[in-house]
Amino acid sequence: MMTSCRNIDLGTMMMACGCGRRQFPSLAKTVVCKFGSSNRSYGGGILCKAVPTKSKEISLLNGIGQAQTVTFDLRQASKQPISLVNLFELVADDLQTLNDNLLSIVGAENPVLISAAEQIFGAGGKRMRPGLVFLVSHATAELAGLKELTTEHRRLAEIIEMIHTASLIHDDVLDESDMRRGKETVHELFGTRVAVLAGDFMFAQASWYLANLENLQVIKLISQVIKDFASGEIKQASSLFDCDAKLDDYLLKSFYKTASLVAASTKGAAIFSRVETDVTEQMYEFGKNLGLSFQIVDDILDFTQSTEQLGKPAGSDLAKGNLTAPVIFALEKEARLREIIESEFCEAGSLEEAIEMVREGGGIRRAQELAREKADDAIKNLQCLPRSAFLSALEEMVMYNLERID
Repeated sequence: MMTSCRNIDLGTMMMACGCGRRQFPSLAKTVVCKFGSSNRSYGGGILCKAVPTKSKEISLLNGIGQAQTVTFDLRQASKQPISLVNLFELVADDLQTLNDNLLSIVGAENPVLISAAEQIFGAGGKRMRPGLVFLVSHATAELAGLKELTTEHRRLAEIIEMIHTASLIHDDVLDESDMRRGKETVHELFGTRVAVLAGDFMFAQASWYLANLENLQVIKLISQVIKDFASGEIKQASSLFDCDAKLDDYLLKSFYKTASLVAASTKGAAIFSRVETDVTEQMYEFGKNLGLSFQIVDDILDFTQSTEQLGKPAGSDLAKGNLTAPVIFALEKEARLREIIESEFCEAGSLEEAIEMVREGGGIRRAQELAREKADDAIKNLQCLPRSAFLSALEEMVMYNLERID
């Protein structure tokens, strides 16, 4: 059994009960679940109707059979933390194949490059971007009537992870980071020269595989991402300690550095499913809004989590002069904060004072609102997709991100 949903309260959005098991508090009003002839209200805003489906989908609904009547407490379900492992369970086989292929597609031409690739690929990454590629691929393939993913879908996921990995290697060099995911970084182990060349090699190798997909639309899309990475780094480097930076500047920089790749990933997946143009554009907007929401949440956590939780000193972006959403919002009310930042924290204890001002001056709260706004937009972008377990996982990905700041 799976569930399909239609909206009662126009302008709201809710995950289906059963396939999603979770509501969106900032959007939903009332949930009415309908199983056969029985209606039950659970205090939320969607009409969900249970319909028979293929047997392989039944296991995704916690063992719910076709003949059973089940009561869902969505308010209670919404309090249960979302696990990335559970989110990607639907595409676990796809991700395992990707993991098996990553090292082989880097190539075996240089032992140092292979060692560098093993270091970064083996550092316990979440594989979030290829996971999104696979989820969107499956969700849009259902819309297009495809029975299974294409070779192009799978190669796209590998290319995306290679590009992301190359960007991390270069980021660690620029930030002079010595640890990544609990392991020494490539430049710490092999030196800056090798790290830069390793990143360049992976960008080049990804580009070669991209060209071999022979899809000009996707080639242009992904090539723009690599350009955006450089634009984002230049924009950030040229605006350090700039207290006149506007929120739009921050969002553009965040798009260049984070959301551009996510947007290209989700749109590229839809393109290879051969769905209509309006769907591919909605998938691009979904990736962009999700990527921006993730970046805003990361920037919030830089002020709300401990050094141990972050794996780096709290407030490290602020210390380097990189002014993120919480700081930009706090600057609107805290004149003293501007003085401290423009002095580049020359006085002892000034960084700690600035961090406290951001926490207490409303910057965190307003950044949280912005992250939720982008998340709401991402959910709306998904409305073009048919109800499925893959769509539910995409919706829960949005909520997983917001749960990090709950």
